[in-house]
Amino acid sequence: MDEKILKMKEEIESKLSNVSDLLELDKLRVGYLGKKGSITSLLKGMKDLAAEQKKAFGADVNKLKEFSAEMIEKKAEELKKLQVEHEIKSMPVFDISAPSKYECGSYHPITLVQRQCETIFKSMGFTVEDYSEVVTDYECFESLNIPKHHPARDMQDTYYLENGQLLKSQTSAAQNAILRKYGPDLIKNGTPIRAIFPGRCFRNEATDACHENTFFQMEGVMVDKDISISNLIYFMKTMLSEVFRKDINVRLRPGFFPFVEPGFELDISCLICGGEGCPSCKHSGWLELCPCGMIHPNVLREGGIDPDEYTGFAFGLGLTRLAMMKYEIKDIRDLNSGSLRSLSQFTDDE
Repeated sequence: MDEKILKMKEEIESKLSNVSDLLELDKLRVGYLGKKGSITSLLKGMKDLAAEQKKAFGADVNKLKEFSAEMIEKKAEELKKLQVEHEIKSMPVFDISAPSKYECGSYHPITLVQRQCETIFKSMGFTVEDYSEVVTDYECFESLNIPKHHPARDMQDTYYLENGQLLKSQTSAAQNAILRKYGPDLIKNGTPIRAIFPGRCFRNEATDACHENTFFQMEGVMVDKDISISNLIYFMKTMLSEVFRKDINVRLRPGFFPFVEPGFELDISCLICGGEGCPSCKHSGWLELCPCGMIHPNVLREGGIDPDEYTGFAFGLGLTRLAMMKYEIKDIRDLNSGSLRSLSQFTDDE
């Protein structure tokens, strides 16, 4: 193996052993594996090599790249585990045996809808995953075909933290991790990737009857050979009919999202006004419920899946809006209000 490659491998191992947080790890990843990273720069030196040396050098660089990516991923898992352990240790201790002076509460309507959706998708073979609310720029944007300075970032007024991370603006931030987690089973055993991951999202929105700065989504993906839009429509209509216990009028219209191609907006007829128009649906009679589409080849490729062999769909179901429709809640702000009078009326009717 070339001396430069061996030296860089030792350098990466040394730096990884000293990394203490995820932000530092992400900077290291970009520094070595990014488009302008050190490993990528090694390939530029191939022009000075003899023809018979180029093949062996290129293969060694690729091995270094795979080794580095694997080591960085292991380090990320280790740091996340340590972070969780630290949070558990720092939690206050409560005396659960102390008598309560309050009446038993009721589940939040979003919790009820989320659990119902999870049950429905589990019955169709989907696994339920969890993911962090604080993520990296790579997870939320770059891995989803949204590079830095891409105009699509303006669609989401994102909350950035001082350490360079951000509050998840979309549940799609988990896509790359899910593809990498289940991709090997898909490739080796032909087992389809079917997963949903509900979670809370944050955007600096101007609030009104149908917009909030904190809301809940449920991301879902399915990847296999010969997956098409018809599969996406089937799963979404099945889910909606189960949630509402009746057939729901839906429409599919074109929509732009960098991580799907083609992309769609799935709308349902507003159940609050019966399609006649109200503040909840912006007087249109329709409520945008589920951005969706076929996963972009770049996103599949970034997740380690060959887009020439596999296809898949993804959707971002708005759990908050689904709860509004199911329980006829006219103002989205009621859901985060903490008003017991508004929220205590809901019960699990499943």
